[in-house]
Amino acid sequence: MKEYKMFIDGKWVAASNGSVFLVTNPATGEVLGSVPNGCNSDAKNSIEAADKAFKLWSKTTANVRSELLKKWFELIVSHKKEIAKIMTSEQGKPLQEAEAEVMYAASFVEWYAEEAKRVYGETIPAWKTDKRILVTKQPVGVVGAITPWNFPAAMITRKLAPALASGCTVVAKPAPQTPLTAIKLFELLEKAGFPNGVANLVTGNAEEIGAALMDDKRVRKITFTGSTDVGKKLMAQASNSVKRLSLELGGHAPFIVFDDADLDKAVEGALASKFRNCGQTCIASNRFYVHEKIFDTFIVKLKSMLTGLKVGNGTEEGIDLGPVIDKKSYEKISRHIEDAVARGGEVLLGGSGFHGSEVEDAGYFFYPTILSNLTEDMLIMNEETFGPIIPVIPFKTEEEVVKSANNTNYGLAAYVYTNSLSRGIKISEALEYGIVGLNDGAPSTAQTPFGGFKESGIGREGGHYGMEAFLEIKYVSIGL
Repeated sequence: MKEYKMFIDGKWVAASNGSVFLVTNPATGEVLGSVPNGCNSDAKNSIEAADKAFKLWSKTTANVRSELLKKWFELIVSHKKEIAKIMTSEQGKPLQEAEAEVMYAASFVEWYAEEAKRVYGETIPAWKTDKRILVTKQPVGVVGAITPWNFPAAMITRKLAPALASGCTVVAKPAPQTPLTAIKLFELLEKAGFPNGVANLVTGNAEEIGAALMDDKRVRKITFTGSTDVGKKLMAQASNSVKRLSLELGGHAPFIVFDDADLDKAVEGALASKFRNCGQTCIASNRFYVHEKIFDTFIVKLKSMLTGLKVGNGTEEGIDLGPVIDKKSYEKISRHIEDAVARGGEVLLGGSGFHGSEVEDAGYFFYPTILSNLTEDMLIMNEETFGPIIPVIPFKTEEEVVKSANNTNYGLAAYVYTNSLSRGIKISEALEYGIVGLNDGAPSTAQTPFGGFKESGIGREGGHYGMEAFLEIKYVSIGL
């Protein structure tokens, strides 16, 4: 069994208490290796290293930071197949999809390597002739980055690349289900030549590591992707030292198809938005509203597309949907379907899964499923499912569907399909969501602001907006 290490102050180290935890393949239960079960003292060591490194790293030129990020980008791209295999083994998504995520992850590093040179200040006209006003931007300081299991490469780079580009140093904590992808990315980061302590990786006890990050005043910012419940706890903890926060939290995305939409394009968009990573994405469409005039036709086309999808181990050739991450996720998906059926819902396709492993908490797969005859009080219409289930509801008017779409505490992503430019703009503006895919089922890209309204989070990642989250604004008033 391979033994992995954490990366602290430029060194690969075991947990200070010698403890480890096992990482397993969610498709088979195979043990992939042991990883340090880091604790509070390991997190403190990382913070100390990051704080020490910040004093020098924050003063390096943008060109130096840019060149190092470019080297990291090139190494990620040249190792994309290796990283993809690691990702599939610990996360489950099909190899082709994992490789696409690696390139998506690399795109953030490339973007911020360029963006590092574009942190501009300004001069402001003074109100007196003997004064001058300058506005400059400086890195926030040490950043705590906490990442999820569903995108183990992209969520690391989407947080680290802008932080490093801006001159911040980082302590990263990956999800316990998927630390191996993060470890490989840090191996490449080390190879790129970043100074010791600039980027640190701590694996293990989430409660202890999180507490260390939240309690230490040297950590000036937390960037987190995960559940809304955990995000709320981080907000409360951050108040003690008024830390900056970037929170990318849960979603409950509506997918709206009007009667004038290109139905083939809408079905393709539904597949892209719903079945990537077996529906385990924060911007996965969760509620499908289809105009009553084209409802039956949409269902027929959707069934035709879904019946060709192959479910199984992501390492195998031709697999479209890998496993759900664990038994708990599988049970939640099943519970949503059972609740819908008990309340009068109808299963039009799928509706079940299977346990394909001798290991209790691995090997859980779910078939693509379509549900109809739904009501707004069902669990699946109110909770994020995180699975390959499409609940479809007919609607009549624009007002009706916008009201239904906005009837949630979440506001991360929404999707609209229509061939009317006027309608598309009006509906996009009316939806209370941070991201709207207008005739686009895959809106995520490195140069755009990713984030949500309401309880879906605070702040934006991606584009120049993602740099601003790691910069402080300083106003200098000069008397002549």
